[in-house]
Amino acid sequence: MKSNDTSIELIIFDCDGVLVDSEVLCKRVLISMLANISVNVSDNYFDTYFLGQSYESAQKQILADFKVSLPDTFRDDYLEELLKVFNHELTTTPQLESILPRIKTKNCIATSSSPDRVKFALNTTGLLPFFEGRVTTSSEVKNGKPAPDIFLLAAHKMGVKPEHCLVIEDSEAGIRGALAANMQVVKYTGASHLVDKMQPINDSLDHVPTFSHWEKLFSLYPQIA
Repeated sequence: MKSNDTSIELIIFDCDGVLVDSEVLCKRVLISMLANISVNVSDNYFDTYFLGQSYESAQKQILADFKVSLPDTFRDDYLEELLKVFNHELTTTPQLESILPRIKTKNCIATSSSPDRVKFALNTTGLLPFFEGRVTTSSEVKNGKPAPDIFLLAAHKMGVKPEHCLVIEDSEAGIRGALAANMQVVKYTGASHLVDKMQPINDSLDHVPTFSHWEKLFSLYPQIA
């Protein structure tokens, strides 16, 4: 599938599942912690309702589906457990580090993660120097993905009009948010939570280009190098 021909002045990376291979770790920790309070969710449930979305969104979904209000301490406890796992197991997505220096287009991050979590993830994987000072989190906007707010704020910070932004996302929520922001978007499927899994985009999003190896990004968008 061919990419959009509109000029690209800014690349907006999602973090979890795009820059860092974290979603399988998040899933493992969260499913385990939810089971401890008798909220039993499947892998598919996680992918459908939690992937790419904020903690607040997950919290509301659990309340709606299980009639369980997460304890006040749950968010901090989850972050503490997750960062322990990140410290030992978190890596970048395959071949990312070899292509980042070749990207000449201005770039930044827009993530549903909290500021502490994304900073820890970037620092642990050695990516912080590359993106420091150019990270927008869901804590800065009223509405998280799939609303367009976080993408519009990231573009505003970088001084680029939405139509000249390319968003790289792995989740349907993120893709919908980018499209709602009137931005170009491409789906990355090379992280371990999507490799060898059938993850069809919703029929209404089947026009979105998809790639699974970072080198392919330059084939889709040669103007960024």
